[in-house]
Amino acid sequence: MILKDKVVIITGAGPGMGQAMCRGAAAEGAKVVVSARSVDAIEAIVADIKAKGGEAIAVKCDVSKTEDCNAVAKAALDQWGRIDGMVHSAYYHPDWSNLDAHSIDQLSSALDVIAVGGLRMAQAVIPTMKAQSSGSIVNISTLATRKPMPGEGGYAMAKAALNQLSRQLAVELGGTGIRVNTALMGWMMGAPLESFFASMGEGGEAFRTQRASEVPVGHIPPDKDCAKAVYFLLSDYASEITGAALDVNGGDWVAP
Repeated sequence: MILKDKVVIITGAGPGMGQAMCRGAAAEGAKVVVSARSVDAIEAIVADIKAKGGEAIAVKCDVSKTEDCNAVAKAALDQWGRIDGMVHSAYYHPDWSNLDAHSIDQLSSALDVIAVGGLRMAQAVIPTMKAQSSGSIVNISTLATRKPMPGEGGYAMAKAALNQLSRQLAVELGGTGIRVNTALMGWMMGAPLESFFASMGEGGEAFRTQRASEVPVGHIPPDKDCAKAVYFLLSDYASEITGAALDVNGGDWVAP
């Protein structure tokens, strides 16, 4: 268990990658602070973790609110006395639209949740990590920042800002014992993508097969397996890694 006894905060613990990371981190021995806006969702995840012998608490958090971010950090300290890792996975996805006609309000919301939200959460945990002289921050980004896709511009812009946040903090926190890295996810099999394929009707399975054939590993990576890269970045095995952007998308980023 590469995260044994580490206290890890995970934001955006909704369907898909977020909940997969919470369950997987607990299975790897972490004490997990499960956070998202939906109380029902995070309490269900915590119940599942505890039923399997893990440790977790649920803390409601809207990362667009500084007080919520600070409350998540405080809850971790009140429960376990330290914070070893923070994964920022919360996001807001604007409507699919080309940038020349994109909603500025939606773009602003994406930037606020994804990039500024990432900074709010970092600011909430950094004082504790500095006092410990150790800590790992992992920001969850997207393949779309490497391979622009029509209609995905607003979301990708916000994630690109998050990429820069990781690099900036990695430099600014040099010598403190805090590492900051980014994991760039691509298409991932999980509840959200399954729903997307189902919404396509009869063409859903054909598109699934086509998309899988375009990914170099030969399949669409499952979200629970992509999450394993995040555990690595949180763990002591990545003790010498900071400021890195790790592609966790089945090699899709190099595919034409």
